[in-house]
Amino acid sequence: MQSPITTFDQLLTAARSGTCRVACIYPHDAGTLEALARFEAAGLGSVVHIDGADPAEAAARAVALVREGRADILMKGLVGTDVLLRAVLDKACGLLPAGNVLTHLALCETPADRRLVVFTDVAVIPFPTHEQREAQIASAATLCRRLGIARPRVGLVHCSEKTSDKFPVTRSYERLRCCTDELIVDGPLDLLCCLSEEALRVKGLESPTGGKSDIVVFPDIEAGNTFYKSLHLLRPDLHSAAILAGTSAPVVLPSRGDTAETKLLSLALAKMSLPASRMTEAHAAGA
Repeated sequence: MQSPITTFDQLLTAARSGTCRVACIYPHDAGTLEALARFEAAGLGSVVHIDGADPAEAAARAVALVREGRADILMKGLVGTDVLLRAVLDKACGLLPAGNVLTHLALCETPADRRLVVFTDVAVIPFPTHEQREAQIASAATLCRRLGIARPRVGLVHCSEKTSDKFPVTRSYERLRCCTDELIVDGPLDLLCCLSEEALRVKGLESPTGGKSDIVVFPDIEAGNTFYKSLHLLRPDLHSAAILAGTSAPVVLPSRGDTAETKLLSLALAKMSLPASRMTEAHAAGA
């Protein structure tokens, strides 16, 4: 098992292993073009620029490339998220296998103890059902294992540590708790207790996560998105990366406000999350 990747510098270094192919739809904005140029210059892979008569056609062409194995990662450029998602979710020609749950995974560096933490879901699922939350945890845990974390710790965020019928999500959290050789899940915990040993100590609480959650699960998109946007507003120097998971290949779905650095790191994260079968194909393509 590899040593855990704990910084974005380490992520970029690890992503240099092998090569892959990125299909980017309408890469016409400066930030996307810079990220793609840096991706290629660093030897991380090659890029196919996808244009078309209209955005929907371009998105369909890019998805087809990935679906057919002629590209490994799909990336959104200067095109609407709704257009890209329609192509990804197309039941006949898309990238979401039947029965899978599409979710969003964001990765941030914690300034205090220099760790990488996965947050879900801040962009896709409005109000997760219990089953969708199970899928979110499974996708996030798979990503953590690709980053070298053999036994991910999952913190389930709420406004307090008590379960109550007033907050039905906390009853779902009760059912999700587990402590196995492969995974630790605990909650409800407030955000500080998810990420701080000191916060647990001050509150007189114990948690199998030890205040060092590798994965933080938000109760809904309102809480997750507000946190994610606030994080970048208050700490503009804080790096992050994000991908869609649940698809047959990673999808990089940057927001309009993302920097070239965030887009580059998201591409590196997408490469690290490639399934073993696609990595084999990608390595072969670059041999």
